[in-house]
Amino acid sequence: MRAVSAVERFYAGFGRATTFQLTPGVCPVELDVLLAERGYYRHTPMSLWAASVGDVRARARSSGAETRLTESPTGAWFDVWRAVHGDGGGCRPEWEMLARVERPSAYVGVLDGDELVAVGRAVVDGGWAGVFGMATLPRARGRGAAREVLRSLADWASDLGAEGMYLQVDGGNSPALRLYESMGFSEVCRYHYRSEVLS
Repeated sequence: MRAVSAVERFYAGFGRATTFQLTPGVCPVELDVLLAERGYYRHTPMSLWAASVGDVRARARSSGAETRLTESPTGAWFDVWRAVHGDGGGCRPEWEMLARVERPSAYVGVLDGDELVAVGRAVVDGGWAGVFGMATLPRARGRGAAREVLRSLADWASDLGAEGMYLQVDGGNSPALRLYESMGFSEVCRYHYRSEVLS
């Protein structure tokens, strides 16, 4: 209870709602119950998936679309990501966060003509490639663009000696879950968040 109160004071110092990520095997089960009793609402069910780089590469079928891979994000890469996931605010915090990543990174974009329509990024660390920032513009969905992003990231990760890949996905995003399963990923665990209601 004291630890929860300390976290609440920390968040209050920034004027933000206290939020906990509750992951099985990391957080005690009683924490979820305690937070529920304190009025914290449950939200954002997430799923952690993993695959071997070899499986992803073996299952990748190229659509023939052109891909572009860079070691740092570009404005066009960010435009696609923000079109899908952005909240309408400025992107400076995201740029600054990515600039702090020191491990080898790749930013992939899939082109439709001269325009990027799908993006994703990966970071290699300790033999694993973490996949982040997957986003496909609505008009390009269902045409293999996300598959191309994963194929390109898997090839890049393999070149750096990574043997595994992992990613997190919204537990309710059925199209994404089907894609990842078809690419050799399987679920490792589920987790969720609880946040306090500010009055």
